[in-house]
Amino acid sequence: MLEILLKTLPFFGLIGLGWAAAAMRFFPPEGAAWLTRFVFYFALSAMLFRFAAGIDLGALFDLRFALAYLGGSAVVWAAGIAVARARGLGLAEAAMEAQCCMIGNTGFLGVPMLVVLLGERAVGPVLMVLTIDMLVFSTLITLIVHASRHGGLRVAAVLPVLRGIAANPMILAMVAGLAWGGLALPMPAPLDEFLALLGAAATPGALFAIGASLAGRSLARLAPAGWLSFAKLGLHPLAVGLAAWALRVDPFAAGVMVVAAGLPVAGNVYILAQHFGIAQQRVSTAILISTAASIVTLPLLMVLIGV
Repeated sequence: MLEILLKTLPFFGLIGLGWAAAAMRFFPPEGAAWLTRFVFYFALSAMLFRFAAGIDLGALFDLRFALAYLGGSAVVWAAGIAVARARGLGLAEAAMEAQCCMIGNTGFLGVPMLVVLLGERAVGPVLMVLTIDMLVFSTLITLIVHASRHGGLRVAAVLPVLRGIAANPMILAMVAGLAWGGLALPMPAPLDEFLALLGAAATPGALFAIGASLAGRSLARLAPAGWLSFAKLGLHPLAVGLAAWALRVDPFAAGVMVVAAGLPVAGNVYILAQHFGIAQQRVSTAILISTAASIVTLPLLMVLIGV
């Protein structure tokens, strides 16, 4: 436990540095926004493209892995909906809370940290988790909110969602990288070095940006936010772990899946909450609590599953 904690501390140290810089006003709020934009559109995209270009597409997709992650996540998502509805919340608000229960910070925290800690074998499983989260659950929450506000689902609501998915730089980078590798195109040394250099900025940049974005968040609505954090850090990895065991997913891939499921609530859930004007304070507090708690829960999870 101590050894793994020491390995993860530098990553959380970068988050803490970003938080301290923003809290002391040394790093302004608009700086965090622009750093996030740089990581999202350039550094992380370069990293994902380079990773994807080196993966065999046939070996990447594992039906049992996909079903286990989808099934376990769907159970937690449904639990989030049920608890919210039992508290008297509307469907759109309940769906936003459910999103908090199972969408982890895979892009900004999972990809940089898990690949470094677990090795390049973790690339495929992490990309699978990231893809399922973006294609399935991020689409689902958007459609539910539109349907609840307009009395049903219309084609006009679906098209912007599809355009958003198609324009997502992480999706584009992964698809382009997989296509490059699938066509067996050579990777010129200057291009490879360029991507490696740009991609290397993703880890420190993303972690610093996470910390800086947390500095402006205040603790409020602690009871519901505490439940959402517990569901994300505890129930989600438990559910996907049981599903992976039942479907006999490869042990290493299953371990990566479980650790990815144990990541804190993703910042893009707050972006959605802010965009739709739904449960912003609860989502913001859940991000803060789950990120702070994951300093302990992630190493503990890695010890328990032995990755």
